[in-house]
Amino acid sequence: MAAVLEVVESGPLSTVQDLGRPGYADIGVAESGAADRASLRLANRLAGNGADAAAIEVTFGGFAARAGTDVTIAVTGARCPITIDRMGAAMNTALRIPAGTEFRLDWPATGVRSYVAVRGGIAVEPVLGSRATDLLSGLGPAPLRRGMVLPVGTATEPRPPVTFSTMCDPGRAAHCRKCAAADPPPGELTLRILPGPREDWFSEAALRTLLAQPYSVTSESSRIGIRLDGAVLPRAKHGELASEGLVPGALQVPPSGKPTLVLADHPVTGGYPVIAVVVAEDVDRAAQARPGSSVRFGLAGAQRPER
Repeated sequence: MAAVLEVVESGPLSTVQDLGRPGYADIGVAESGAADRASLRLANRLAGNGADAAAIEVTFGGFAARAGTDVTIAVTGARCPITIDRMGAAMNTALRIPAGTEFRLDWPATGVRSYVAVRGGIAVEPVLGSRATDLLSGLGPAPLRRGMVLPVGTATEPRPPVTFSTMCDPGRAAHCRKCAAADPPPGELTLRILPGPREDWFSEAALRTLLAQPYSVTSESSRIGIRLDGAVLPRAKHGELASEGLVPGALQVPPSGKPTLVLADHPVTGGYPVIAVVVAEDVDRAAQARPGSSVRFGLAGAQRPER
């Protein structure tokens, strides 16, 4: 019998995600994929999958599924209570789910997105080489809903031994050097940035303003991007900027003067100037920033641009 998971509850938003579909920007297709890639990779490693296997990205908990056959799962990312047949279970380790058993993820204490990898990967049909759901374009499988049955693939990777050397310490809130993933921090988040590519469209004071004080994450945030509230970044040029390519982590500044941090499902092009870009390693952490939380920006490395 083929392995499957039946969705019992989908929560606010649960989607299938892998590492995305790079290489199609020239035909208008964004990369998409997991918002927190480090957590996806860790979940897959613990479940015994390749790094790019498709898993379930759960936003703000509330997800439950029933195993059609015996399966092995791993849950990473935003730390949330997990129950298997109403018994508590641990994050960041491999968990055996017997056939017919239900497991559930509840509301996370910190962070936004948790990841459920199942050994063998979620085997929905790929689109342009990826199983990722892109909410902006509609490519990939639809967001999960109650009653959906998800096929599970056949495991091809040897499963690593699950020991303390392959698990994150549940008490740590900093980066784990063994797995390169981190628990979402409960307090203020600091993100490293590189200036540009359109820093010259802003006044000399704009970058200093961006670095000087925190911004708050608004409720207008999604997999597409995070709208931030805080000090206005004054422009030096006020004409229209031709649309140009974007990458996850770009800090676009619309006419309001308040930046938007672009995430996984961003448009392929954007018409607002980008004052800075969050370094790739910190985009995963940005994807775990929840509404109301505080974000600061700091220059990556020791250099500071002279203006």
